[in-house]
Amino acid sequence: MNVTGFPFIALATVFALLVFALCLSGVRRFNLRRALGTVDASICVAGNSWQMGVCRYQDNDLEWFRLASLSVRPKHTFRRSSLELVGRREPTESELVKVQPESVIVELRYEGQDVLLAMRFDAYTGLSSWLEAGPVIGVGTWR
Repeated sequence: MNVTGFPFIALATVFALLVFALCLSGVRRFNLRRALGTVDASICVAGNSWQMGVCRYQDNDLEWFRLASLSVRPKHTFRRSSLELVGRREPTESELVKVQPESVIVELRYEGQDVLLAMRFDAYTGLSSWLEAGPVIGVGTWR
């Protein structure tokens, strides 16, 4: 092998790995969105910046996955029994450029920590219904 062939092989390998990672990301996104109980939602936890992702409802948990990630594990998991719906509002001017168009900001409280989710209004109604229809824990105990 000559010296001029090595940089070409290295660049081709890097390019192939990049294409492979993009394909894996697309397959991951397809699998997340294919499951029932998933919605697109941006999140802002504890005053940090907004991050785009996907929420998935489980029986007892609300899971949030990063959009730009290859991980199959959720970045945030919120127990249904500890999640409190505070309210909803329209995005502020500064938030309009950071969240999806036609989103509402859902204000939640999880174990004393404020959590903001930006999602479409129909996804918000699904979230509020899911929270209100929480399972009974024990006999005669709600949540």
